Amino acid sequence: MTRLPAAQRREQLLDRAAELFARHGYARATTAELAKAAGVTEPILYRHFDSKRDLFVALIERAGKRTIATWEQHLAGAADAAERLKRLLGDNPMVTSEGRHDYLVLLQAITEVDDSLIHSAITTTFKNLHAFLQRELERAQTEHKVTSRFSGELIAWLLIHIGLGYGSLSALRIEGQGTDSTGTHVQDVLTRLLIGKAADRRGDE
Repeated sequence: MTRLPAAQRREQLLDRAAELFARHGYARATTAELAKAAGVTEPILYRHFDSKRDLFVALIERAGKRTIATWEQHLAGAADAAERLKRLLGDNPMVTSEGRHDYLVLLQAITEVDDSLIHSAITTTFKNLHAFLQRELERAQTEHKVTSRFSGELIAWLLIHIGLGYGSLSALRIEGQGTDSTGTHVQDVLTRLLIGKAADRRGDE
């Protein structure tokens, strides 16, 4: 067993747990399986997390932080608020190779919402994601790049609802979902509805 610094070991344990939960489910996975997957003993696992539930909560919190960090990275260098929003609309972490396991774990929290600690982590995570999107939308509205007919607060929830739906169907491996017979994608519709003709001009540049 390779000795790792505490922070690096914690991240490794989270990585292996995300993979294991994604394959077998949170309820069925055991701490013994988690330790084995990480190549450590259970006592080492318990040095970093008091329980499987605490590990699950840490995964939920990490998923949200990673999503925002990825969004911030992808928004760097965008010309204006419309371009920033267009990039966000095309950046669903649920369907990326980096974020897929994290979000499969988040979806499993549906069966655990009666646990107050897990419910609190899920609530905080999605409110943070919503707040980020709301700020971007309100910025675009201030610059007159996005319709102000509806509040940025409400449109942000709409984007989360659509993103979760699309990501969930992708996780279920529903072929062809999100695209029509002409090849137009849900993302194209959202971009045009929110940004309008400016989105088309950006695509031609």
